[in-house]
Amino acid sequence: MQFIKRSFGLTTALFFILFSSIAHQVLAQNYPDPFRYDETMAEFAEQDRLDPPAQGAIVLTGSSSITRWNDQAKAALAPLTVIPRGFGGSIMHDVLHHLDQVALKYNPRAILIYEGDNDTGVERYEIKPQMIIDDFKKIVARIHQELPETRIYVMSVKPSVSRWAVWDNAKQASAGYKEIADHDPLVFYIDAANPFLDVNGEVMTDIFVDDGLHFNALGDAIWGSIIKAGLMPVEARYEAPFTKFHQ
Repeated sequence: MQFIKRSFGLTTALFFILFSSIAHQVLAQNYPDPFRYDETMAEFAEQDRLDPPAQGAIVLTGSSSITRWNDQAKAALAPLTVIPRGFGGSIMHDVLHHLDQVALKYNPRAILIYEGDNDTGVERYEIKPQMIIDDFKKIVARIHQELPETRIYVMSVKPSVSRWAVWDNAKQASAGYKEIADHDPLVFYIDAANPFLDVNGEVMTDIFVDDGLHFNALGDAIWGSIIKAGLMPVEARYEAPFTKFHQ
């Protein structure tokens, strides 16, 4: 009888280990390898070495809609002091994995995140809206733990011509972001959807380059105005020139 009990216990343990391993592999298949950005992280580190960013600035991170705008961000968001750290093709899970390199190490007073576009728009990942929301919750928890006074701005997923078919999934992810922001005083939701929709609720078609996904000059101008409008009401008061002017 003792032998049977031990055998049963060993079989149960082996089954649990095997099941856990398979479950982990299935989950991992839903995410691209986050280590694919190691070279990009090394480039950010080299930029920091050559031109150390200011501590206490605003970090901008996220996928290609941030990345393609990296060179315009400082001028478009002046007088706010920003550190552009977008990395194209990324998803929310990548930000979670690289949070130290793209945000925490700068000791920022605020972090702006744009993700959810690739998560919902690339079918082979099979990433569900709740998975994106859960990853964002983990990011928020990590920031609160490491930088308890840092504000977090999360942008809704923008609409686009090329990904209009998955717009419902994108809206679900954005709704999850907003719910988190509604219950956390340090999280702010920025609506990056409605400014790109026409009066009929359809995505505008004259704001993209030929791929129907990335912005042209007009789209960039609207994009910049959305981000600035989302940041300025709170962040302007923390800029040194602004604070000095009002002392």
